[in-house]
Amino acid sequence: MRSETAPPSVPGVLTPDDVVATARSIAAQQEASGAIPWFSPTHGVPGHVDAWNHIEAAMALSVAGLGDEARRAYEWLRDVQRPDGSWPAKWVLGEVTEPGGESNHAAYVAVGVWHELLATGDEDFARRMWPAVRQAIDFTLGLQTRRGEIIWIRHEDGEPSDHALLTGCSSIYQSLRCAVALAEHLGEHQPGWELAADQLGHVVAAHPEAFADKSRWSMDWYYPVLGGPVRGAAAARRFDEQWDAFVVPGLGCRCVSDQPWVTAAESCELVLALDAAGDRDRALELFTTIQHLRHEDGSYWTGWQFENERHFPGDRSTYTAAAVILAADALADATQGSRLFKEIAGRPLGPAEASDPLACGCALVAATR
Repeated sequence: MRSETAPPSVPGVLTPDDVVATARSIAAQQEASGAIPWFSPTHGVPGHVDAWNHIEAAMALSVAGLGDEARRAYEWLRDVQRPDGSWPAKWVLGEVTEPGGESNHAAYVAVGVWHELLATGDEDFARRMWPAVRQAIDFTLGLQTRRGEIIWIRHEDGEPSDHALLTGCSSIYQSLRCAVALAEHLGEHQPGWELAADQLGHVVAAHPEAFADKSRWSMDWYYPVLGGPVRGAAAARRFDEQWDAFVVPGLGCRCVSDQPWVTAAESCELVLALDAAGDRDRALELFTTIQHLRHEDGSYWTGWQFENERHFPGDRSTYTAAAVILAADALADATQGSRLFKEIAGRPLGPAEASDPLACGCALVAATR
């Protein structure tokens, strides 16, 4: 079952036909298996597939009405899930090239399935995907520390890495909230997942020392807002503190603060974060700005190197097109899934208190004041 909803549009920026063209540029790269690589072969080098960006692309296909292609993507994902609930970090042309299982890749299936349920109302689909979601979340939480952060990868030999990533954990927070909502919807309540989400959200919002330093990357700047742990006045402060470091007027958001290129995907994720935090004016302005990376066929160049004045790295990527579509949907509030970055099952995303203040150390700090 698929509900009939027109593709989103952003007046003066993108029409519904524009959005469909962008979705078709994603579908054109979909492999026969259903997998969606980052890009088509460029200079003889094939694009790779990872579960997170694959899911984001499937969500975008669904928003634009390409339901058959979206379902093929989810069916492939379910079929290649490993017994431990994870997916390999990377495939190329169907062959696993990086076997380690990343926690945020695994968890994101919950966002995709919840989004598809919202978009289509298809209960049978949600029930078919539920075992995959349950296994993926169990894998992810197997990497959670007592303090609350989640280690970013379990290596091929079964050993976890020694650090957590702020961007990844911010994404996992949203994933856990979606997983909890899906479990409740299907009558498979998972209270432990909700406690884990609260602890993780608190650590993201209040304990920067828990994460490896990736502060050069814009994702570590805006993802705590995008994923939901940081909202309100804290989100506004976070945006203002580093706006000039990452946003280039008239061009978009940098990928890395000290490099002269802007990227459409990071720009559109920042649009989603701004919109979710209530800063619609800057969100719309940035979304309009980044259209300079639109190709005539509806796809999007990944980035622009503004010192050399050339597209960088020289490809048009599916994950970039997907981010554009999801940002357009959020700005238009067009589909049932358009509020996914604002609320889950009617509950606003936002900061959480630590479920175990002793685990993160907050209780000990408070006791010394």
